[in-house]
Amino acid sequence: MESINKRSLRQKWASYRRSPLSLVLFLLVSLAALLTMLVFLFLVGYILVKGIPHLKPSLFAWHYTSENVSMTPAIVNTVTMTLSALLIAVPLGVFAAIYLTEYAKRGNKLVSVVRITAETLSGIPSICYGLFGMLFFVTALKWGYSMLAGAFTLAMMILPLIMRTTEEALRSVPDSYREGSFGLGAGKLRTVFRIVLPSAVPGILAGVILATGRIVGETAALMYTSGTFTEVAANPMASGRMLSVHMYSLSREGLHVNEAYATAVVLLLVVIGINGLSQLAAKKLMKG
Repeated sequence: MESINKRSLRQKWASYRRSPLSLVLFLLVSLAALLTMLVFLFLVGYILVKGIPHLKPSLFAWHYTSENVSMTPAIVNTVTMTLSALLIAVPLGVFAAIYLTEYAKRGNKLVSVVRITAETLSGIPSICYGLFGMLFFVTALKWGYSMLAGAFTLAMMILPLIMRTTEEALRSVPDSYREGSFGLGAGKLRTVFRIVLPSAVPGILAGVILATGRIVGETAALMYTSGTFTEVAANPMASGRMLSVHMYSLSREGLHVNEAYATAVVLLLVVIGINGLSQLAAKKLMKG
């Protein structure tokens, strides 16, 4: 085994000597990966060091007051908002990607317009989504500051991401899968939903995880749509703040900065937990 490893190292070094540019690119990529890991570890460590000492039972009381500044209502609202936005955006994004990849004809102008639009929407700042959500959902549709308005605004934000990741996941499925299914007599619909889509599940779930991270960390768009009410939203038309908005409000006031760091720790754990559950679901689906 060691001889095989040594042989492979010699081959790599020989290729680098023949092409010095390859060695430079390898070093740059390695340096970028190392810097990314170090920045991530620094951010996580900084949040944990500053926030864990200030975690206390009063922060997890069911009702928010000016004394305990509880984050429990914000946690419940965060889970509710995340599930609501995903329920709206994921089916639309997945079915749109299926149409663009499997059904639309190549060279279709509508497909190119949709893709350009999706890429453009991905680069729009979240504050613009928030202003649009306030003008359309909150004011024009008269939903007011509500969880429903926030969920639809977030769904618009993550829809392009889910579309693009699903489209790339479907394209990565080999054409031999489709040809084999057609050769066995299966129709287009059965091939897509029984062969292609299950094979693309890991890539689709990767997009959903990225979308979930954006939802949980969003602040600007929700301040204009779901509001900053400190209690658990009783229904979709009620206002409620998420953890990110809760943390921003505490840090902005300047009176509860330590509690804001504690909220950041919980927010980090929520993101890690959601990612873990998503990966577990992906493994279950792949085994099924």
